[in-house]
Amino acid sequence: MLQYALKRAVLALLVALTVSLVCFLLVNLSTDVAMAMAGEGATAETIDAIRTQYGFDRPLAVQYFEWLGRAALGDFGDSLYFRSPVAALVLQRMPTTMILGASALGFALVLSIPLGVIAALKPNSWIDRLTLTIAVIGQAMPTFWFALLLMFLFGVTLHWLPISGGDTWLHFILPSIALGYYATPAIMRLTRSGMLEVLESDYIRTARAKGLRNTSVLFKHALRNAVAPVVALAAVQLGFLLGGSVVIETIFALNGLGYLAWEAISHNDFPVVQAVVLLISLVYIVLTLLADVANAWLDPRIRIG
Repeated sequence: MLQYALKRAVLALLVALTVSLVCFLLVNLSTDVAMAMAGEGATAETIDAIRTQYGFDRPLAVQYFEWLGRAALGDFGDSLYFRSPVAALVLQRMPTTMILGASALGFALVLSIPLGVIAALKPNSWIDRLTLTIAVIGQAMPTFWFALLLMFLFGVTLHWLPISGGDTWLHFILPSIALGYYATPAIMRLTRSGMLEVLESDYIRTARAKGLRNTSVLFKHALRNAVAPVVALAAVQLGFLLGGSVVIETIFALNGLGYLAWEAISHNDFPVVQAVVLLISLVYIVLTLLADVANAWLDPRIRIG
């Protein structure tokens, strides 16, 4: 198990280095950073002075390794728009995004896993068709449209929940539902297919032949093996939810990393853009690594393979 975890950790490190390189090149090759910082109408002398001041006149390889070394120590430079250290901005906004992502994933799991299990126990029934309908709607409906519907119904019409800000836990209910519903269809379908496959296995028939109770067969034997792929998918979905929180945070006025990224892009604040993209990518890589290790613990056959 330890050897498998170390192999996955080395692979995750290589992926992280690749992501950092891509993140650096996307900003530095997509535009002239010095010209964008100088603004429209800037003279050539001003642009050259900015390029010299920030080291943009040096080779890209030198710039990358210097940036990577500072980033590894938590130094992403200063924000060009907010006029404060980027690391401080990120740490200030991170809790909001992490709470939103975790609560959205929790909503998706609480909704999708029970429905997927029930659908597998009652294939081709009305419950099975209902779960399929929920999955289709979740895939077809844009997240921003669903968020606006929730705001209009529960905030504007019924006045049950707040529709903007993040001062209390009530402010996170509607954003979590809007964002979490995006991940529900995939988890639900995977749970259903996994349960259908496991319930037809020989060891499940043997357990039933021994006279074990249905609840014991379902939760102790079937669900543990069926849920193993869901663990990996949940980690991937959490990464997508964190990265896709820009729209939801903007709609509900949540002051998180997603909204920070939108502000930084709007004002050509390249150090903040690099830091946010790199951080979310690293979180995604770490979650994937943890999911792989958890899957190997749940299913020893993965370690052998």
